[in-house]
Amino acid sequence: MKKQKKSTQSPVITVNRKARHDYHLQERYEAGIVLQGTEVKAIRAGQMNLMDSYAQISDGEIFLTDAHIGLYEQGNTANHEPKRKRKLLLHRREINKLERSIRSKGMTIVPTRAYFSNGKVKLELAVAVGKRLYDKRAQLEREEVAREMRAYP
Repeated sequence: MKKQKKSTQSPVITVNRKARHDYHLQERYEAGIVLQGTEVKAIRAGQMNLMDSYAQISDGEIFLTDAHIGLYEQGNTANHEPKRKRKLLLHRREINKLERSIRSKGMTIVPTRAYFSNGKVKLELAVAVGKRLYDKRAQLEREEVAREMRAYP
């Protein structure tokens, strides 16, 4: 009997599609996240939302702000707060590099997706620059033209 190959893709928990629409994404980083037990169980149940979330650097540490992780149904009194600040785990040199890059005007750190890697929850962070309204319109127009061209060969 043949051995099955392990999938190289990790199971994606959630994707922040709004980030691609609202920002020009540049450098990407993989970060671990410090979670409580009920948060992990809620994430496995698919109750994580990265919409409108961002990362902040304070005192040499990086934190995820406004990410929503729903309450775990069997959590009782040990349940977590859905929108609390969560510490992210990155190497010191990566945090320093991120800090230097966001000092530029209009730069921010945005989580683009969350996924499992070896049973641990990981976040993909991107250094991003906000798009102007005309950039968003131009992108929507390009996508619409491409969609029409695929429809009529």
